[in-house]
Amino acid sequence: MTPEPQVAPEVLAFYTDTIDESTRLTSSADGLLELVRTKEILHRHLPPSPATVLDVGGGPGIHARWLIQDGYTVHVVDPVPRHVNQAVKTGATAELGDARKLTALDNSYDVVLLMGPLYHLLERQDRDRALAEALRTVKPGGLVAAAAIGRYASLFEHVATTLLDIDRVRDAVTDILGTGVHEPGRKGFTAAYFHTAQGLAEELTAAGVRGVEVFGIEGPAWAVLKGAEQHSGESVRDTAMFRAALEAARLAEPYPDLLAASSHMLAVGMAPE
Repeated sequence: MTPEPQVAPEVLAFYTDTIDESTRLTSSADGLLELVRTKEILHRHLPPSPATVLDVGGGPGIHARWLIQDGYTVHVVDPVPRHVNQAVKTGATAELGDARKLTALDNSYDVVLLMGPLYHLLERQDRDRALAEALRTVKPGGLVAAAAIGRYASLFEHVATTLLDIDRVRDAVTDILGTGVHEPGRKGFTAAYFHTAQGLAEELTAAGVRGVEVFGIEGPAWAVLKGAEQHSGESVRDTAMFRAALEAARLAEPYPDLLAASSHMLAVGMAPE
């Protein structure tokens, strides 16, 4: 019998006690850039509403909120009790659960989103299980979309925040660049896996997702926004700088070489018919 999957305690603690995920995508300019671009990319691929969406690892319902406003029916699955309690306030239904073993029935949703699980599954076999569950629960021909943290995100971030001259930060960034792994127990973040664009596409394709496309979410200028806010103490969310960074992300889309500059990537494809 396959053992029950267990979410790492430090991941649960990080999202319970360290960070409020409900405000991450609205409280900073680079977070807002991630939200705006994620919505843009998903809107191109979502089926028309009404349709059913399984938001796996959906956190506090950041994406569930706008999906519901657009007429979709959304069910959130997340391993963090705090997130489940927040998600139901968006109008979604929600349950505690693990991306690697979903309670949803086979072929039961028009869309399955994995907007967070791949971040914190360090082992390939665990990411494969999450993708297999997404394909099991989505209807034939349905949309599967999976987000990932870019391999070089920590490098760009810690230049913007000027933390790269701290030995422990530089050592962590060096390891992420080499292995893709932010090891459990390291400060600054929680246990995480950082994908390359090629690696993300390969994982979805190997799982059976068809027609996989990978998009850079924030584009090449997100770290400029982070640095500006970090060092000025002022928001740049409603400024020409934000609008320029957003336009840069849109302009960069057709150029695969620029995928590596984004903090996050979004892979989209279809389940087999």
